[in-house]
Amino acid sequence: MTAAARPDPDALLAQLQADAARSQRGRLRIYFGANAGVGKTWAMLTAAQRAREAGRDVVIGVVETHGRSETAALLAGLPALALRELPHRGHALREFDLDAALARRPAVLLVDELAHSNAPGSRHAKRWQDVEELLAAGIEVWSALNVQHLESLNGTVGAITGIRVHETVPDSVLDGADEVVLVDATPDELTARLAAGKVYLPQQAERAAQNFFRKGNLIALREIALRRTAEHVEDDVRGWRVEQSGAPPAWNTSGAVLAAVGPGEGAAQTVRAAARLAGQLNVRWHAVYVETPALARLPAAQRDRILAVLRLAEELGGETAVRTGQDVAAELAAQAGALNCATLLVGRSQARPWWRRWRAPLALQLARAAPGLDLLSVGRNDSARRLPHQRLAAEPVPEATPWPGYAWAAAASVAVTLLATPLSGVLELTNIVMLFLLGVVGVAWRFGRGPAAFAAALNVLAFDFFFVQPAFSFAVSDVQYLLTFAVMLGVGLLVGQLTAGLRFAASVSASRERRAQSLFELTRELSAALESGQVAALGAAAVQRHFGGEALVLVADRAEQLVLPAPPPAGFDASVADWTWRQAQPAGLATATLAAQPWHYVPLQAPMRVRGVLALRPAQPRWLLIPEQAQQLDTLARQIAIAIERVHYVEVAQQAQLDIESERLRNALLNALSHDVRTPLTALIALAESLRSLPAVEQAQAASAIVAQAHALHALVGNLLDMARLENDMHLRRDWQSVEEAVGAAIRAAQPALRGIAVQTALPADLPLVEFDAVLMERVLVNLLENAARYGAPPIVIAAQVLPQALQLSVRDHGPGLPPALRGREQQLFDKFTRGQAESATPGVGLGLAICKAIVQAHGGEITASDAPGGGAEFRIALPRRAPPELPA
Repeated sequence: MTAAARPDPDALLAQLQADAARSQRGRLRIYFGANAGVGKTWAMLTAAQRAREAGRDVVIGVVETHGRSETAALLAGLPALALRELPHRGHALREFDLDAALARRPAVLLVDELAHSNAPGSRHAKRWQDVEELLAAGIEVWSALNVQHLESLNGTVGAITGIRVHETVPDSVLDGADEVVLVDATPDELTARLAAGKVYLPQQAERAAQNFFRKGNLIALREIALRRTAEHVEDDVRGWRVEQSGAPPAWNTSGAVLAAVGPGEGAAQTVRAAARLAGQLNVRWHAVYVETPALARLPAAQRDRILAVLRLAEELGGETAVRTGQDVAAELAAQAGALNCATLLVGRSQARPWWRRWRAPLALQLARAAPGLDLLSVGRNDSARRLPHQRLAAEPVPEATPWPGYAWAAAASVAVTLLATPLSGVLELTNIVMLFLLGVVGVAWRFGRGPAAFAAALNVLAFDFFFVQPAFSFAVSDVQYLLTFAVMLGVGLLVGQLTAGLRFAASVSASRERRAQSLFELTRELSAALESGQVAALGAAAVQRHFGGEALVLVADRAEQLVLPAPPPAGFDASVADWTWRQAQPAGLATATLAAQPWHYVPLQAPMRVRGVLALRPAQPRWLLIPEQAQQLDTLARQIAIAIERVHYVEVAQQAQLDIESERLRNALLNALSHDVRTPLTALIALAESLRSLPAVEQAQAASAIVAQAHALHALVGNLLDMARLENDMHLRRDWQSVEEAVGAAIRAAQPALRGIAVQTALPADLPLVEFDAVLMERVLVNLLENAARYGAPPIVIAAQVLPQALQLSVRDHGPGLPPALRGREQQLFDKFTRGQAESATPGVGLGLAICKAIVQAHGGEITASDAPGGGAEFRIALPRRAPPELPA
């Protein structure tokens, strides 16, 4: 197998992935018609009966018979799903039951009226969305659709009939259908069916005949339906030809036209003729220019003329392309086959001088390369296309003179002769010939075809003059040397030709590689961008690297205004950029809008909407007229737009998550404060009011109660303030501390909350000193003791254990243990506003353990919670430790 015939591994992998995805998705068959009454539902049910008789599991999801008896008769024998009732404004609406269909999973499901709008309360707003979910589940669906329900044709049909249909289906649904069955009826036949009551009920039929079902409307709708079906079939043909190997180069199914743009004066006439022909046939058309090594060396003026013709083709509605290769006929035939164009327009050949008549005319070459291609020869005229603006034309540069190459060719011939002269008595003449051929190869690789041919001729003369007997004479004693001279000359010319072709191919490959590398680098850089400003900077840098000059990426702000650069660069017009953004159309240099501008403005069109504007002032304005460069700029702009939209939605998601979290914390805080702040405040008010009426003896008790409630309220507010302070800024005052002292201080500080509950300690006598903030660590132990007193049962035990790299403190109670709902998720206890029992009469807002976690983590430690053996809850603190410094003697 040759390299050209070997399949592309990436293409094979993509094809396999597409086939795998297609095999898991259900098939969609749409019965398509011009209007109601053509028999779509009847045809669908008839096919369903045939499928049922063939043994397939066919189920009716929903079918609308509209009171037609012959249609209702076709329902016999087909199982049907029960419709689902949805209440709406006092009525029960019957709708298709999507969940029942997914649970039943038939082989074929009939879902009529694809454009139907579901009742409020349904999972999807439209029935075609239900069908998409069924297809994703692997169920084959058959449905029916009228042409007026297509989104792109809704306005056209409304203008024709005077009736606007509000239930529409995206065109992508019809385009993505696996089968489209056209159900057609003539206008006279449809009118007769309407009169016979086979379309609507009698009272509806009379109104329809006066409005929608007029003969002119029916003819127009029939034409639209036929064309839309033909477009779908054409797409199927293209897809099949791409998948199959060995298909004919071009099939005359669509009548597409291809115009060959040449370097001559008549290229513009060829393009105009192609546009007229395509308009008369109502088909698409393309224009292609094939660049060969010879055409690549054309003067700048002629190359600008070719670019102007390609731009003319785009203005006339054609799609343009530039191909590169050695054989113009082969490239044109390949392009026609790829685009499935059956007609090729070429300019009429000019009279050629006798020395160039050895090569067959282009038309004859095309006839040999593509026998099935229709060829049209377009007459010549004297008009020529020029670039519309001087700024787009190539700047005049001095023509590169070819003489240095020829001088080097002569020098190479002299060098080889001098090298071979002392070797003439040592080497055979055949080896000396090889030296001369080596010199030709070097000249051809460095300087191209012309100098290589000149070097070949000089080498033949030098070999004859210096090495062939009689020496120093051009006379030839042996006739066989004439063959040697011919072979040397022929090989030299052939090597020069092949080397020039290789240089041209290498140049084309390098250009394509640069374009691909530019896209790859931009995609890689944009994937790591997290802000729109980064995307703008990376995108502008990538465009500037590829096109040179200056580039700007302007992004819209929250006020839907473009953020303009300050100060703006020379020649930049903010009003043109704003127009491009508002209208979503390119403007400025190399466009039909405000072409006098020195900048080229491109809208950053993302999938959802326009996200900004790309402004470019290229180093070579004529590059904007080259199709490959224009496509490259469009691709770069699309990648930048997609990245901006991705960053935008990332920011939206982050803001939404932040809002949700803030709302959750606010609600948790309000719920906690509504109970834990209002309760002590209510008690304080009641106790304060009772002081005036209480006897002197009981006033002391009330005062003590007031103090206790004030302490509880103070502790609550202290927890809130401490949590806010710890989250914003935490300064640790580490020092070598005794664990026993910290535990003792915590027990004393927690006495009001312990309410007389005994606390036991299990502290080894040889505990080492540990480096921590004594005040904060005391607060941790106090919170754990208060937590044990509130939710546990005595006795409370504080223990310590020395580990190899840490000191472990534990606070244990003997109560019911951790809440069952949090077992396996014990770390959630340390989240803010999380309580062990959400509905509990025990006061607290769920901040004590969160404060403990923040302080312990600030020390580099870890706090955990678990059920203790024998009952109760146990909280363990692991503080990192190191050897304490030695005490002075």
